[in-house]
Amino acid sequence: MNRTLLLSCALAAACGGNGPAVPERPASHTRMVALLDQLATQSEIDNPFFGQQRLTNLRAELQAAGAKAPWRLRWETAMAELEQGHERAAIDLLAATREALVRGELETDHAGKIGTSFHLAMAYLRLGETENCCKLPNQERCILPIHGQGEHSAREGSQRAVEYFAEVLRNTPPDDYWHYAAAWLLNIAHMTLGSWPDGVPADVRLPASAFAPEGPWTRWPNVAAKAGIDVNGTAGGIVVEDFDGDEWLDVVVSEWAPRGQLRFFHNRGDGTFEDRTERAGLLGITGGLNLVHADHDNDGDIDVLVLRGGWWFEYGQLPCSLLQNRGDGFFDDVALDAGLGERREPTQTAAFVDYDRDGDLDIYIGGSTSTRVKCRSHLYRNDGGKYVDTTEAQLFPAPGCLAVTEPSGVANDRYCKGITVGDVDGDLWPDLFVSNIGGDNRLYRNQANGTFVDIAAQAGVMQPTKSFPTWFWDFDNDGALDLFVANYDTGVAHLASHLLGGKLPFRTAAFYRGDGKGGFRDVARELGFVLPTMPMGCSVGDFDSDGWLDCYLGTGDPAYSSLMPNLLLRNDGGQRLQNVTMAAGVGHLQKGHGVAFADHDHDGDQDLFEVVGGAFPGDAFRNVLFANPGGHGNHWLTVRLVGATSARCGLGARVCVTVRENGKSRRIYRHVGPGASFGGNPLRLELGLGKAEAIERFEVLWPRSGETQVVEGVPMDAIVRVVEGKPGCERIRH
Repeated sequence: MNRTLLLSCALAAACGGNGPAVPERPASHTRMVALLDQLATQSEIDNPFFGQQRLTNLRAELQAAGAKAPWRLRWETAMAELEQGHERAAIDLLAATREALVRGELETDHAGKIGTSFHLAMAYLRLGETENCCKLPNQERCILPIHGQGEHSAREGSQRAVEYFAEVLRNTPPDDYWHYAAAWLLNIAHMTLGSWPDGVPADVRLPASAFAPEGPWTRWPNVAAKAGIDVNGTAGGIVVEDFDGDEWLDVVVSEWAPRGQLRFFHNRGDGTFEDRTERAGLLGITGGLNLVHADHDNDGDIDVLVLRGGWWFEYGQLPCSLLQNRGDGFFDDVALDAGLGERREPTQTAAFVDYDRDGDLDIYIGGSTSTRVKCRSHLYRNDGGKYVDTTEAQLFPAPGCLAVTEPSGVANDRYCKGITVGDVDGDLWPDLFVSNIGGDNRLYRNQANGTFVDIAAQAGVMQPTKSFPTWFWDFDNDGALDLFVANYDTGVAHLASHLLGGKLPFRTAAFYRGDGKGGFRDVARELGFVLPTMPMGCSVGDFDSDGWLDCYLGTGDPAYSSLMPNLLLRNDGGQRLQNVTMAAGVGHLQKGHGVAFADHDHDGDQDLFEVVGGAFPGDAFRNVLFANPGGHGNHWLTVRLVGATSARCGLGARVCVTVRENGKSRRIYRHVGPGASFGGNPLRLELGLGKAEAIERFEVLWPRSGETQVVEGVPMDAIVRVVEGKPGCERIRH
């Protein structure tokens, strides 16, 4: 949709259009749509991922240089062509550059020669993805291990990729990074051709055990196309939630492209979704690498915060959007009126949190400070849904909601990539963990007076220093919060080296076990987690409903070569992490961003939503919905918590369910939240109960009062609503 038509549609929606009458839009919404259009127009010129000016300049410089064009200029132009989706142009230029190097007509070092052949192979491999996985998608394509229908019918791309990856392998030593990267991708290319494993030289052939199913799990089909949500796009966030009050979970997805339209999909209740983007009033609300949701104005429906500018440095000085739900799935962007839209700093992470325990939700937004952009993280105190950014304000000022970043001590001043909220020491006050890339992490302990102190060093959670997504969870069901922190400093070369017995050093993600007193210990290796991973998106769920929380890691980075499988890790009774990726068939090779576990079809098990587009226009892909086949034989319970004095959406509440299982009592602990810093789970709790014979006790610890409510008569295998202070529970009709 072009810009003129988009704005026309937005104005039509604001005025009622041809559909149902729409109440007048607030001025802040109209201003934001115009502002986003203005900023997108500039981004079309200079944005490092989507702007056309760099490619235009490189083409002109290359043409002017003619036959005298140096290697670097040719290589940079080819890579810019590839990033914009011009595979053939990139291939032609890289092939010509390689031939000139072979003939001795160009000067470069050995690394330049290897890089030229490697990226030529990669351009061909991406051509194969485009002509097969993108244009002719099916259930098996881009799912590791690739076989059967996953093999490419248009074979040129992978065939030529094999040729040039083999060249890289011949010209690099066995312990070289390029060697291992080429080995991994050579194996992938052979899989797409149906010639793996025999077609791969023995010394770089990945072991079959790496792709063998672990556990008797049924494969999860990707039903996104059938469900109507397989949007093709670049990186983005996701929220799965009931936005229109019908108790069925809807889906909102973003795309970080400057003109990437935010989309709203209404759940029809039959396993399919209807695109109601225009009807939801969202036309013209564009961009956003991540989404965070909660009931910011405490009116009983869920709102969405759109985060923009992450990874774009000085080009990412964009406003956030705060999409206020009118209760029926129609949204107004109130960021400019609420005090959040004027600040323009790059971010991709935030968290809603009632840090002062006054019953409404405050917002902590992570800043992407770097040598190129100086910004900080900001904690905004909520006063009736208004957020006024005054960093020099005194604590708890009145009237209005003032930013309290400086006096509260949480400015961070590092490159923040993830934020998660939890009470790490059991004092009922929510603490903040901040994941930073290129610097130590922070654990801000809430001192119950509006201020925080960083205890990351004494708590033992400063590492990894190149962190990304993060979350709190009770992994071992002992009532104390544990912590996951991703390591974002590995790649396909590390993965190949690990599987082939090489020696490229890598660090795993951190799985910190909490002691409930504010201390943590990394138990990743004790849990059997020794894989190099590069998670971006992620979330937490209980996919087999056994009462133990599992997780899914969406992996990758902007490089086209980062084709590493997204991972489904099963929690085996709090004792180990079982990699069931291959067995479940969810090892998607495309770039994992927003991830959500959610029971969208009300069959009692959690399905898996994921946004898998890459960073560049040429690396776009269709979003996926892996349908959980169930069959685990376990009981379940879904609970919508409604606060009275606490936040109405239940955010921050804690639940303890005691079940009778195999003749013994067992406790299952859960916390209400979005799942992870790059996740988007519904705020209703979807609890697995294992082989429970009955629920013996159901308790809710409400965050504002700190009181525990015992709820009687809670059934199994049902969806219920529990209201703070109200006896019993209400069974929801679905």
